[in-house]
This record gives sequence, C-alpha cells and structure tokens, in this order.
Amino acid sequence: MPDNRYTASVPLNPPCTEGIMSAISTLRDEGLQQRLDAAMAQVNQVLLGKPRQVKLAFTCLIAGGHLLLEDIPGVGKTTLAHALAATFALDFQRVQFTSDLLPSDIVGVSIYERETSQFRFHPGPIFTGLLLADEINRASPKTQSALLEAMAEHQVTVDGQTHLLAQPFFVVATQNPLDLNGTFPLPDSQLDRFMLRLSLDYPDATAERALLTGSDRRDLLAQLTPQLDGAALLALHRQAQTITASAALLDYLQALLAASRRHAEIRVGLSPRAGLALLSAARAWALLSNRIHVLPEDIQALFVPLAAHRLLSVRGASGDTLARQLLAEVAVD
Repeated sequence: MPDNRYTASVPLNPPCTEGIMSAISTLRDEGLQQRLDAAMAQVNQVLLGKPRQVKLAFTCLIAGGHLLLEDIPGVGKTTLAHALAATFALDFQRVQFTSDLLPSDIVGVSIYERETSQFRFHPGPIFTGLLLADEINRASPKTQSALLEAMAEHQVTVDGQTHLLAQPFFVVATQNPLDLNGTFPLPDSQLDRFMLRLSLDYPDATAERALLTGSDRRDLLAQLTPQLDGAALLALHRQAQTITASAALLDYLQALLAASRRHAEIRVGLSPRAGLALLSAARAWALLSNRIHVLPEDIQALFVPLAAHRLLSVRGASGDTLARQLLAEVAVD
C-alpha cells in the first residue's frame, strides 16, 4: 500500500459540479452499467444461490454504507467480503475480533522514536479500502467502539491527532448469533452505523450441490479479477445521488419513520440517520435496477435489512418482525 493510504481523497458526497457531471457522463458512455453487471455476476459465481444478498451488498457499497453480516459460521460471510474487495479492487484488511483485541490493534498506535525524539503514528489495519471485522461481537465493547468514529466520520483520532481515512472506505463486519458462546452484543450506536444487516442463511439444494461438486471457494477467490475500482465506485455513488425521489416517495418514507417512533411495540424508533440511509440505499437499489427514479418497491425491498437491527422492542419481539409489521401497517398513497 502507498504511504499516503490514510490521507483523504475524493469524498463520497462531493458537490455536483459540471466537472463531476461530465465525468459521470463519460463513465456512462464507457459502459459503467455493463461493468457493474459483470461485477455482480462475478460475485454471484462465488456466493452461489444468493442473488438478493449480493444485490443488497452492492447497494450498501454504492450508497456509501457499512454492512453487517449476521449468521452462523460457515455460510459464506467472509467469502462475500473477500469477493467484494477483489471485484472492486479495494485495499483489503481483515481483523479477527477476539476478547483480548485492543483498540490500538485496529486504529494504530503512536510509538516514541529515540532518533527523532518524537512520537510517530503507525497506522493500523483500519487504514484500508475495505475492512473485514470478522466476528465483531467476540470483542469487548471497548474494542468495538474503536470503529465508531471511523464509520461515522471516516477518520480516527489518536493522541489528539486526527488521521483521515482513504476514500472509499467500508466496514464489512460478520457477527455470530448472540446465543453462541463468547459473544458481546453490539451497542445501539454501533448498530446504527451499519446501513444494512444481512443474513445469508443456508444455501438451497441446487446451490449446495454446486458447492459440493465445484471448485474450492478459496481457489475461486484467488481467480477473481477487478471489474471496477474505487474511482468507479465513487462515480456510481454520485450517479445514485442523481436518482429522482418524488415528493410522494418521500412522504411514504417519512410515514415509515414516523410509524416506527409511535408504534406501541417499539421502544426506540428509527433515527434521522436511518431515514437518510434508507433514501440513499433506495437510490442505489434503483441504480442497480437500471432506473432513474425510486419506487415504493425499492423502499420495501430495503426496509427490513435497513431497519430491523435499529428497532428496539418493548416486549422482546425481533427487529425483523417489527419492520415487517411497519411495512404492513403503512400504506402507499
């Protein structure tokens, strides 16, 4: 990695100047949509039988969000993270979260150098394009909190000094169900920073037979070729921000947010950040569907993976159940 890998570059949401719009048009002319389709097809060749989850993962990255993969071990969570990094040509670092992991093991540490009589910052693995936080809920809350500033502000502060992360920057975290031994629940502030939470679940019979008779997933990962790069991913994000969301669509989105805050079974409803994330994700979903406007169906397709991990129940109901209840109760005008 180059020495400037933790300096800022192009932000995910720059102003739409004429130069940027010209660059977007150029990328469209060169077939960016076709490259995007090829990228999704490549990841689907590795993660068999999960086209919806792959599309959701692409949606999250194009929208500039972070992704939480929650499921039992062995269903392909880490494989998906590797495939995304390889397909988008992103610098990749993996941190195995354990109970003895320290915050400095993630963000880095300042070390005193006798020759210069000064402290020098040594960046940690968070200074990358895609950070895989593997089994994030096996680390202590103190270590989990080391990601909060980076995920929200794309920077870290060590010893009073702020260090900017490169762009694009994504966290893909895997999490085991809380009923497994040795896990710590993620705090609400951490969960709210993940745009989407996905479950891969078991493959169907056809996909599992292909897994059993096909090549080893590690060999397939080694053969993946970049279909896009960081610059193209940033361009896709800017394209997504131009997708039209009508006033009626925004009314529907706001109705869902309001319903979550006054629902009798929900203790904590959706935050304004959740609303912004839902709109950004819906625009990215529409882009992946090759449309120039957001439909209510886009909001509905994304609502459960975006809202479920943010909703806190009064009586212990699952977030998925509460999110589906909200979708059923809020009508599309």
